[in-house]
Amino acid sequence: MGPLHGIKVLDMTSVMMGPFATQALGDWGADILKVESPEGDLTRQIAPAAIPGMGAIYVNANRNKRSICLDLKKPGGREALLKLAAQCDVLAYNIRPQAMERLGLGYDAIKAVNPKIIYAGVYGFGQDGPYAKKPAYDDLIQGGAGIPALAARASRDGQPRYAPFALADRSVGFSAIGVICAALFARERTGKGQRVDVPMFETMVNMVMGDHMAGLTFVPAMDKGGYARQISPDRRPYQTKDGYVCALIYGDKHWKNFFEAIDRMDLWADDRFNTFAGRARNIDHVYAEIAEIFKTRSSTEWLKILEDADIPCMPMHDLQSMMDDPHLVATGFFQTVEHPALGAMKTMRPAMHFSETPASIDRLAPTLGEHGIEILRENGVSDEEIAKLRESGVLIVPDAPTPAI
Repeated sequence: MGPLHGIKVLDMTSVMMGPFATQALGDWGADILKVESPEGDLTRQIAPAAIPGMGAIYVNANRNKRSICLDLKKPGGREALLKLAAQCDVLAYNIRPQAMERLGLGYDAIKAVNPKIIYAGVYGFGQDGPYAKKPAYDDLIQGGAGIPALAARASRDGQPRYAPFALADRSVGFSAIGVICAALFARERTGKGQRVDVPMFETMVNMVMGDHMAGLTFVPAMDKGGYARQISPDRRPYQTKDGYVCALIYGDKHWKNFFEAIDRMDLWADDRFNTFAGRARNIDHVYAEIAEIFKTRSSTEWLKILEDADIPCMPMHDLQSMMDDPHLVATGFFQTVEHPALGAMKTMRPAMHFSETPASIDRLAPTLGEHGIEILRENGVSDEEIAKLRESGVLIVPDAPTPAI
């Protein structure tokens, strides 16, 4: 059993950030009750999908959950939700707090039925500033946190770019995991529930500026900010004769070993290369010089040279080659499993290891509303009440999906 066994989470999150966080709680043993609207989580519709409503992004962020489909805008929807909240340890949501209030599901309403609940909001902006009511999406938060501007400074063409994955959603999701677990731990000590808020904007600014505040830290400012090594245009995988490799020649020992291995001790005698401070002052020149050296050998040759010299290195994978990485193969990271609706599919095992309370994959991503009736029964709703909820359209229990062929 995982470390969160016995914890019940009412998961009102959707799309990426919230589901990513609650999936981890489920991997760690929590019982995740995913509440969906009649339309379902938007990511269900993002291609590719083996069957309608089960897109890959949805499937990869919603395992170890059970789905209940409730129309919270209909009379009776709020009451059904409150009955579930009364039995849960955590309620997680990622719409704006104002929308939760309009649904009659703000913190005060939830606290009234369950004073010990952890009411966790994961949304765009802190509620004490002028952006409080603004919508937020990954691209917007990346932009506000300076990531495209840093990408422009680090590029040859000066064009700003977003990171090619949901960096803000997943980073803030990771933060939410820790915040929720900390609040549960505090409740164990105090017996009290509480509201916790994880704003995307502030969380990402903290993450980015932790590296890049640089001279802006001081009063007066010493520079325009930016960690020079990280935004050097030549900080990138090294091109070889036949591809690319990733290497981090970092400490003085690494650099001396590197120059010895390639018989270029003349560069080690150069003050721009032989001390950490010298390399930092001349980082663009250092990276450019090394980039030219790497073009003289194949990727396989370089990986052997670097490993023999005890210099950290990795192959540069693409998405397909990553799945054949020998370390990931040996650890069983990518697993082939049988989904009851999708058939054979790949999934990733939980990355974290607990020696006494292991994480596990106990169920794969649910179809829309798959567990609605059992969830309500478990939480004290009678069959008569369930029938009324179905008749009124509050509870949607769809037909079983047609399995993938």
